[in-house]
Amino acid sequence: MFVAPDPGLARLRNSSRAVIGVALAVALAELAGLSLTASITGGLAALLALFTVTDATVRAQRITTALLPAAGFPVLALATTLHGVPLLRDTAFLAVVFCGVYARRFGPRGHALGIFAFMQFFVTQFLHAAPAQLPELCTAVSLALVAAAAVRFVLWPIERRTPPAPAPPPLPGTGLARPTTRQAFQATAACAFALTVGQIVSADRWYWAVGTAWWIFVNTASRGETLVRGFRRVVGTVTGIAAGLLVAVPLHGAPAPTAALVAVCVFGIFYTAAPSYSWMMFFVTVMAGLLYGLLGVLHPGLLLLRFEETALGALGAALAVTLVLPVTTHAANDAWIQRALHCVRAATAAASRRLAGDPEADPAPHAAELELLLGRVRLALAPLVHPLSPFRARKARARQVLALLDDCAREVRGLAAVAADPQASHDARLAAACWRVEAAVEALTGPGEDTPDVPLPGPGADAPALAHLHGLEHALAALATPLRTDPKAPLVTA
Repeated sequence: MFVAPDPGLARLRNSSRAVIGVALAVALAELAGLSLTASITGGLAALLALFTVTDATVRAQRITTALLPAAGFPVLALATTLHGVPLLRDTAFLAVVFCGVYARRFGPRGHALGIFAFMQFFVTQFLHAAPAQLPELCTAVSLALVAAAAVRFVLWPIERRTPPAPAPPPLPGTGLARPTTRQAFQATAACAFALTVGQIVSADRWYWAVGTAWWIFVNTASRGETLVRGFRRVVGTVTGIAAGLLVAVPLHGAPAPTAALVAVCVFGIFYTAAPSYSWMMFFVTVMAGLLYGLLGVLHPGLLLLRFEETALGALGAALAVTLVLPVTTHAANDAWIQRALHCVRAATAAASRRLAGDPEADPAPHAAELELLLGRVRLALAPLVHPLSPFRARKARARQVLALLDDCAREVRGLAAVAADPQASHDARLAAACWRVEAAVEALTGPGEDTPDVPLPGPGADAPALAHLHGLEHALAALATPLRTDPKAPLVTA
């Protein structure tokens, strides 16, 4: 994943900035004379602030970062206060899980606040923080958020040049059909299983099972996505444990080399998060081992226990998505594919109006939205194209769908660029081609309709625009094969 495409070196800059932000947070905690537990808490808080805040604008990111204490401090106080009361602690933890997932309905801000709140509860279990430590923990988190904000918005404001693309809005639904509501119940059920069985395995390290179940539900929408995420988390954990045995255990918590390796892990977490969940979990697991070394409790048996708790959390997530308000992978990928196709139609219509002389029409936003939707389609189809998927024919069809949708995105980008040219003109052939594209989308997204068989016009004036429209027509016509060949045999049946 270190050779995965990194347009504009955005991942490299973001990862480097994260290392600086976390290092500054830990340095401030140490200069303030706080304990090792508080310093680790601060470092993790800075990591979360830099990792989870993904609002579309810098102003929105600043607001979300400023709101993190409002979500984190009450949970931190609750977790430390109930540390010695297991029944109340466990009940409160599950309530935080439900509220943290439900908050995702409020978009990126709710998503970030929910993760930050959950992780404050998790960190207190990881560090076995007691009520007497609450003041210095809050101080460490405050210093960490100041450090993260200073690095992100003052010292290295990356987003001013390359603002992150906004996430596509979630699939519609009401009540229990709303994705965030359904997932809140699923995640809570998974974490309840993980908490119960995890405590049977270990009364001290059960929280790893809960953390695994929680994180598996981040950025997933269907049963298949969740199962694949669980598998990848286990793979990343196993390889991370192996690396921990070779690297973290021999160090015996030596401060300088441990700090250097933690910095490498922070960089790796940020750099690999987008292209590979397994690699990200590898670095998370190695970092956890290094932190255990600093705390003086690391030994090979602890790493084995880490694997056992991770497996229990993944099992809990698998049971929850199978038994609690399940959503099939087919339903999810079909919904995202249709949204991508409708976006193609909207971009074509906007380009047609722009070429006809309407200065207000702009296909560029639709082209950007299409890229985001295709990312969601890839995530939805990931269970089917996974190397271990036994459905070979459906795997081939899914790959064909992804390739053809990528062709559509490329042609839409080209069409948007042509439409932005003030010298581009318009004639009847462009209007006819746009109509055929729109009709093809309607045929693909309608209930069993056939793609209209309209002859393609020959080349002529406005060749660039016509070429992109012809490319769209051919890609949409080809999509009819994998999407319409056998309506009774969906791409996936999970």
